[in-house]
Amino acid sequence: MGYPDQRFDVNLSILFTELPLLERPAAAAAAGFTAVELWWPWIETPTPPQAELDALKKALDGAGTRLVGLNLYAGQLPGPDRGALSVPGPESDRFRANIEVAADFAASVGCTALNALYGNRVEGTDPRVQDTLALENLVAAARAADRIGAILLVETLNKPESPLYPLVSAPAAIEVVDKVNAATGLGNAKFLLDLYHLSMNGEDLSQAIKAYAAKTGHVQIADNPGRGAPGTGSLPLERLLGELKDAGYAGWVGLEYKPGDRPSAESFDWLPASARAAG
Repeated sequence: MGYPDQRFDVNLSILFTELPLLERPAAAAAAGFTAVELWWPWIETPTPPQAELDALKKALDGAGTRLVGLNLYAGQLPGPDRGALSVPGPESDRFRANIEVAADFAASVGCTALNALYGNRVEGTDPRVQDTLALENLVAAARAADRIGAILLVETLNKPESPLYPLVSAPAAIEVVDKVNAATGLGNAKFLLDLYHLSMNGEDLSQAIKAYAAKTGHVQIADNPGRGAPGTGSLPLERLLGELKDAGYAGWVGLEYKPGDRPSAESFDWLPASARAAG
């Protein structure tokens, strides 16, 4: 089957991490990719100095790589944190402080998708309080995304690896997407369909694609088990991406897998060089 007409980007927060952040765009370009995405790179602060934002923009522009997706502040990633927007107190304050900073940076590099991780459940806190706070913050993020012509993504994670994260099924994430769109009237909240996370949750991937392709704004892939490159596990990723295409999805497919015990540049042998560059 191959990967006809797919638009692939590389997540520089999980691939090329053997290199400093500012060297990763050029490394992705050297491997043949023209598009990249990132988790929020400054895990210690939602509001980094402008000089650091400018340096990342220069690195992206210099490499000729387009940033197509950016996570909003989500705490320590990789690590135990899984978002801040539904965590009452300082963490949600940090998320709110990040919204306009992230949106302005995204606008400066032509990025049109902001991803908001929902946030872990907090022991002793009423989940209804967290969900109310989450909706308020997601509405603010959706409005900021709309200001720059971007979409807001809501992501499902998986329960084995993120047991405190409440959105561990596609329907749960879709419910949040629908609530945000109802609250804003903008229609720019979309589902981030991650085939690895959905498979870890035991979902029927073909059914999820059929049901939610129309509400999907971004796709991420890794094989399962192991979260490695396609072909290292048992997921039929070629077929599934073909089903997405047939269902009308024409957006980006983010490579969000672990390269294993080899340099990241050697983990793309499954993907022909001609399929890596995308317009």
